[in-house]
Amino acid sequence: MRLTVIGSSPAWPNAGGAHSGYLVSSGGKRLLLDCGPGVLGRLREREAWPALDAIAITHFHLDHWGDLVPWVWGSFYRRGHGDEQPELWVYRGGRAYLEELGSRLGFPDMFDRTFKVSEYDGETEFTAAGLRVLPVRLPHYRLETYGFRVSNATTTLAYTGDTGPSERIAELARDADLFVCEATLETGAADGEPRGHLSVDEALDAYRASGARRLLLTHRPSELALPDGLDLAYDGMEVEVEPAA
Repeated sequence: MRLTVIGSSPAWPNAGGAHSGYLVSSGGKRLLLDCGPGVLGRLREREAWPALDAIAITHFHLDHWGDLVPWVWGSFYRRGHGDEQPELWVYRGGRAYLEELGSRLGFPDMFDRTFKVSEYDGETEFTAAGLRVLPVRLPHYRLETYGFRVSNATTTLAYTGDTGPSERIAELARDADLFVCEATLETGAADGEPRGHLSVDEALDAYRASGARRLLLTHRPSELALPDGLDLAYDGMEVEVEPAA
């Protein structure tokens, strides 16, 4: 399994950065976890038009899904190019959200024209791009939000999306080979109520409780320093996710 960080910015972009987008490759197939603003352009730097097998969205804050809209516009104007429709996985009820947005933009079925839209249920595993994906409900202010546990036959990657502190984070990342965890805040006191993000210390607590083998922090503003010895995701970063020996 390989992880390519397409975008790693928090809710506002770091200078020159793209928002959340994490490409997981395994067995010749590719799954994109989240698709925030700037992600489509970054993918197009790698190929004329992204030929992905599937996209899975953790929640509907714009920085995690916003580039699905220009993806639709590009697909409209690329008719005749033979583009394959990627699977698009959203949580149950997400299809209605996309249809309502499409109606406001003039095309109620715009996302169905571009993607094979499916809904996942929390705590129920689904298969996307040949990978097993378990969505785990996590707290993020008052918005329905999930983290993903992504596995092939030998390897597991855990990705929080956005989350406030919760014992469920350690469950999501239990014994994972790579744990991609948000660390947006300097301290928890900088957050809202209810909580929606983690500080570095809170991310480290979840990592230690999970037993995961490797931690990669992400979704962090460039204005905030990171303690020495910790790995921070950056746009374009590639990581080989190795199974335990």
